[in-house]
Amino acid sequence: MSRPWPILRRESVEAQANMGRSVPQWHAWRAKSPSERCDNCVAYGRECVFDETKDQRRRVAAKHTAEELVYFQDFLYDLLRVVRAEDESYGRTLFSCIRKGTPMNDILQLIRTTLLEMEMNQPYSITLEGSPFRPQVMDLSYLCEPPYLVPAEPWTTVTMDSDLVSHLVSLYFTWDYPSHIFLNRDVFIRHMKVGDMSSELCSPFLVNALLANACHYSEISEVFKHGQPGDIMTKGDGFLAEAERLGAQEPEKFTLAYLQGTLMLYEKYSLSGKEDFGYRMLHRAINIGESMGLVGQSGSNLIPGHISSDMEESLERTAWGLFHIDTVVHTDFLRPCVIRQVNLPRPILSAEEREWKQYPYFKDARPSYFDEYFAKSWELCEIACDMSQRLFTVDYDDFHSKEQKEDKADLDRKLCKWYEGIDEKVSFDDPLRCPPPYVIIMGMRYYTLIIILLLYKAEVETVNDVSDTMITPDSPAGSGAIREVISPYERAQNAAKAIAGLARMHQRAYHLTRIHHFAVYAINLALFVLLNLNRDFDIQDDDFLFLACTFGNIASRSHVGRNLFHLFRVQVRSKHQGSHIRESDRVTDVVKDVFDENFTESLQFDVCAKGLEKLEDIRYRAIAKCHPLCKMLDKYECLSLGRDELAPERDLDHG
Repeated sequence: MSRPWPILRRESVEAQANMGRSVPQWHAWRAKSPSERCDNCVAYGRECVFDETKDQRRRVAAKHTAEELVYFQDFLYDLLRVVRAEDESYGRTLFSCIRKGTPMNDILQLIRTTLLEMEMNQPYSITLEGSPFRPQVMDLSYLCEPPYLVPAEPWTTVTMDSDLVSHLVSLYFTWDYPSHIFLNRDVFIRHMKVGDMSSELCSPFLVNALLANACHYSEISEVFKHGQPGDIMTKGDGFLAEAERLGAQEPEKFTLAYLQGTLMLYEKYSLSGKEDFGYRMLHRAINIGESMGLVGQSGSNLIPGHISSDMEESLERTAWGLFHIDTVVHTDFLRPCVIRQVNLPRPILSAEEREWKQYPYFKDARPSYFDEYFAKSWELCEIACDMSQRLFTVDYDDFHSKEQKEDKADLDRKLCKWYEGIDEKVSFDDPLRCPPPYVIIMGMRYYTLIIILLLYKAEVETVNDVSDTMITPDSPAGSGAIREVISPYERAQNAAKAIAGLARMHQRAYHLTRIHHFAVYAINLALFVLLNLNRDFDIQDDDFLFLACTFGNIASRSHVGRNLFHLFRVQVRSKHQGSHIRESDRVTDVVKDVFDENFTESLQFDVCAKGLEKLEDIRYRAIAKCHPLCKMLDKYECLSLGRDELAPERDLDHG
């Protein structure tokens, strides 16, 4: 609702005259320099101005008109929601502002604030995905203009609809791309527009893998196989099958586009849980990166000046993006990272990336702060890599307890120093600020590292063993942060609640329908802490209820997420607080049925158990005796990425 209120006005004589210019005249005029007038305007002594959006013969004008109609329709619906609110004070306040002649922009802001307050005050609910975000049948041309317009041909045979491809590409670069940035967005888009099949920076394999990934963020019927909206098992399968076919045709090439496409498939498989393909694709990508000299101890084999600037910039993005993914995956699942060295300098961002705009909603572009964000994100990766090598290696069990504590204390100091050094532009702990979504995800990652550091092998420490040099996760940022003596378990709970705060921040600013899938991991870990580390666990705790319902809503968007939610639901029911949650007025009846152990009737959520038989496979049986944290993460790892053949066996007694 941040778009300014439109002003209706009569079109100028000049604009009306320009609408009549013929197509050949228009193209000839467009070819001229901005200061050069066409012959028609020279003859009549007029300023040469043309606005495509006013020429109703053109498609861009139809899109512009459709955008305005959708905008006003949404405004009307929002206004009616406020008027119809059960709390009549909302409607009275709105009418009072209208009667006083309050500026329209202020009225729009009031409506937006009111709706947000109404939403936050509603009981928490869980809906199994299957209900699209918008009507199932809708011409893509009536969505707002995608920021990245690219052709379908010659890149994919799944669809000839360039509108669909542009929509998916725009979704990917809005919601997924900033989290790992292993592509050079502008270079990729430019080469895709050209349509050169021999390009080293864009290939059909890469494009189809990207489109398969992007389908995760869309609910239009076209992204489901056979057009069956709501069937998450088929979402993006058409593009995935095409990518698999193309990948099989070109056996493991040491090319940049092949490496990038392989990383795309890693992300896709990690959401579907297909066999061990997640780890297989990740290891393949790392091997290619090492062979190309992007990462690894062998060093770079690139000769400066012998490659184009586009290739050089893309190689830098991919090298650091690969390192980012490696540290996220292996540290999250308590494994030592594979990549210890990146052989290329950190990439420099282009001027075109200074802004981030939410798509497909009507909101103004905002500063991206990519420079500050990636500087801190890669610093966090380096700390995570250090953590994985020091804590999760095979010989760690040979360390004495004192050395274990020293390692943890040193890593904790590094994390605290990282936290204190955050630029206010990318601060994620100020509830009054609204950072871009990828900054919120970075905050979630920081708190997951805090939790892992505190809980890993916690059985060798007493609950009260702390370092007086450590700050709590919820202490104010900055050099003046308050230092408190607090137990590791309490710190872990504070970190879990901080993740709840970040999820609320994302909900307020961007909703949760397109939150990055790392949030599933972060929220799952936070719920584990709240559920297992509190001797006085109360199912009516507001942070727990919010996270539990949020987890159900976003996890239902993927096959792996549904499996995880079923495991979580079983664990909650084992706490035997069904009668207690029945007393709550903060959740809907559906939520009460889901978590009440005494409710035995069939629920739509029972489908979430489908696929858990994978855990009965003999290859994954070692998880049975692990420490609770490792046991939970082992199940998550097996369901999503599969078995890591390169990782050592988990210590069954101590894990």
